[in-house]
Amino acid sequence: MDFAFGADDEAFRERARDWLAEHLTGEFAAAAGHGGPGGEHERVAVRRAWERELGRGGWIGIGWDCPDGAYGNRAATLTQQVVWAEEYARARAPGRCGHIGENLLAPTLLAHGSQAQRDEFLPPIARGETLWCQGYSEPGAGSDLAGVRTSAVRDGDTYRVTGQKTWTSLARDAHWCFVLARTEPAAPGAARHHGLSFLLLPMDQPGRIEVRPIRQLTGTSEFNEVFFDGARARAAHVVGGPGNGWRVAMGLLGFERGVSTLAQQIGFAAELADVVREALRTGAADDPVLRERLTRQWAELRVMRWNALRTLGGRPGPGAPSVAKLLWGGWHQRLGELALSVRGALAAVGPGDWSKDAPYELDAAQRLFLFSRADTIYGGSDEIQRNIIAERVLGLPREARGPR
Repeated sequence: MDFAFGADDEAFRERARDWLAEHLTGEFAAAAGHGGPGGEHERVAVRRAWERELGRGGWIGIGWDCPDGAYGNRAATLTQQVVWAEEYARARAPGRCGHIGENLLAPTLLAHGSQAQRDEFLPPIARGETLWCQGYSEPGAGSDLAGVRTSAVRDGDTYRVTGQKTWTSLARDAHWCFVLARTEPAAPGAARHHGLSFLLLPMDQPGRIEVRPIRQLTGTSEFNEVFFDGARARAAHVVGGPGNGWRVAMGLLGFERGVSTLAQQIGFAAELADVVREALRTGAADDPVLRERLTRQWAELRVMRWNALRTLGGRPGPGAPSVAKLLWGGWHQRLGELALSVRGALAAVGPGDWSKDAPYELDAAQRLFLFSRADTIYGGSDEIQRNIIAERVLGLPREARGPR
């Protein structure tokens, strides 16, 4: 594999740095470092304005496989996409509100959607105007997407969608949701994923869509339950055609773990640096066991970077996304544990003023620990990822599944 940054990439890096330095001012600078997993509730209005600022600069959709400027985005090579992701993370620019539309839905429409769907939905995503959420998981079908029970019944030129989705990030702010629903009942003996469709559904449907926030360990509620009661989706907004939802949904999950993982790792490196500084400040770094754990975290992060570059630079096998998810999920969870270990007993005390009757507060290390407990569950649990590797890569027998 040859994955190196050339002269054109470094020139692109300078343009990216200059643009970020020029535009990350005022309220946008004040929102630096806010948002992202565990902090989606932070500075929402400013971050939505930042999305539109990115859109005006042409920085949304640079990884889309389409001609330069086709939908209001600029084209970029793979290495330039990595450069932008790295510089964005290094600048600690606000956490993105539009990443689900840009990084998940848009590549899916380019691969599986009709030209009419691309023309309708990609330009507003590129302008930073339209926010999306993902309607996959259900109470009885989390990582096991083939078991979804949300139904979509054809009614003229629309579908009536009924059912429940859960763990839906950003559902309260999203304008649209892409929903995996059952449009045909599973035939006896047929695979469970047959009869599923991938629908694009507007969220502004009072009385037909209800969003209920899910309170997390951190006290925030970026995840939600979404209830559909006859919500309407146009038949023209079924991506890939009726009954082909499984193929489209699996294609989307492949896009979920691309260039953005490298930017994620730069964020991880910043968190690790904070933990190391705290270990030095408190003297915890003098403990040889903690020092070894810190060193291991650093080494594993380097391995994750090399694995991500290798995957992007070559032809990833069917298990590559699962390997990446297993690596970063466990690593980040261990970092959260380490962040509290270096604090000792003080890690159990919040930063609030306990002399007053004030709500319980968490500092950054405590939020990292609590939110990272979910890292090995959301986005596909570790158990599901191991099953994928075992069955699709190693060719082991499928896991026995009982009746539903």
